[in-house]
Amino acid sequence: QVQLIESGGGLVQAGGSLKLSCVASGQIFSRNAMAWFRQAPGKEREFVAAITWNTRYADSVKGRFTISRDGAENTVALEMNSLKPEDTATYFCAGGAARVIPSIVPGDYDYWGQGTQVTVSS
Repeated sequence: QVQLIESGGGLVQAGGSLKLSCVASGQIFSRNAMAWFRQAPGKEREFVAAITWNTRYADSVKGRFTISRDGAENTVALEMNSLKPEDTATYFCAGGAARVIPSIVPGDYDYWGQGTQVTVSS
């Protein structure tokens, strides 16, 4: 059974940094695209970053966030710098079919973690 488990969320002041981690079980990790999405209260789930053979970022996080993966440890990380209050959301790790250009569509991802809360205070 495929499982994705996120960790690393928390409360941080604006301008600060956090690093999220997602541990993937089973064979999903080596053959799949991995991504981070986020959802704020009352808003739709939105794409943040994804990695396959390439990386892709939402314009709102480009230059501030970095996605990476460690195949040996079956983990994917999201390093978040220069955090802003508008980054406040629940962050979800997702896994799906690999594409040359990583998908930004939530429906293209088959596996999801339970989410980890990130709160950025002003």
